[in-house]
Amino acid sequence: MLEHGKIVVMKPNIMMKLVALLFVVATVLFVNSSPVPKDDAEYNRFFEYTGEDGEIHTIDLEAEPNMEVIEEIERNPANNQYLLFTRSNPNTAQSLLINNAASISSSNFNARLPTVVIVHGWLSNQNTDINPVIRAAYLGKSDVNVIVMDWRRLALYDYATAVRGVPAVGRGLGEFLRFLSSVTGAGLDSMHLVGFSLGAHVVGNAGRELGGRVARVTGLDPAGPLWNYNSNALGANDGIYVEAIHTDGGLVGLGIGTAIANVDFFPNGGNSQPGCLTGICDHNRAWELFAATVTYNHLIGNECSSNLQITLNNCRGREFPMGNDDLRKSGSGMFRVDTGRRYPF
Repeated sequence: MLEHGKIVVMKPNIMMKLVALLFVVATVLFVNSSPVPKDDAEYNRFFEYTGEDGEIHTIDLEAEPNMEVIEEIERNPANNQYLLFTRSNPNTAQSLLINNAASISSSNFNARLPTVVIVHGWLSNQNTDINPVIRAAYLGKSDVNVIVMDWRRLALYDYATAVRGVPAVGRGLGEFLRFLSSVTGAGLDSMHLVGFSLGAHVVGNAGRELGGRVARVTGLDPAGPLWNYNSNALGANDGIYVEAIHTDGGLVGLGIGTAIANVDFFPNGGNSQPGCLTGICDHNRAWELFAATVTYNHLIGNECSSNLQITLNNCRGREFPMGNDDLRKSGSGMFRVDTGRRYPF
């Protein structure tokens, strides 16, 4: 090294320590920026979540779930609402009821068309932005049945209770779709289940209830807290093709930051999104991006061979489209896609 104009030779043991220190610093920087597995224990017990209502909610990951509510949800899948929208009724819902064939036969449901099911996340309902935005994208693109599932009966409870009840809600959705298929003849291979955050795990459990026979299952930033290493989380066998889009997967992000599906997309690295200043903005960007791809099918990712490639943005593998409305989509691997700050990104 150079010191006051003279060359100073460092002792080998000092050089080794310096190299080791630089390695540790580089490792820490990589871990904090990469989509790597995280244990639920790494989350603080308490953290704040800003809902779409603008209110700040405190999540207690160690809270005791309300088992009375969960048992009721398990006993009665009819707690969930299924609201049908078609091009004949794009803005006014028709209610479909499980075990009520007349509610289906008297509706505008068309078994010859593909069916898209949209499932919201925690603290949300049928009117939350994800539902009208994705619904409008689909109906503006093609003639389909859009079913919005409202599971607010559980979703408005505390986070720990909602998480514990997700498998039962998902099974209820699966039972409803099985009934819908039996009444109308609509094939499971004509159905695409789309869920956001906790809703991603709901559609995963619904697909599992149906033996993984639905055409597509898409998880939009699947919820992370209490879901890492959770056997009820969305998985690659929950549909014929399963895709996950990760937008807030940092070490304490709201989403799972690791590959869990057949194809996993990590927009802009998967942790933070252009134009976002908050975690909830990063989290919501998943469904915003998906809706844009339904309309334009314009966001193309490159396959990555490692998490490091995702982080360093040097994925040079094959190209593959993120999202879209292709019911016969298939593939595997991890992909990074870079987007803009504003719609359509």
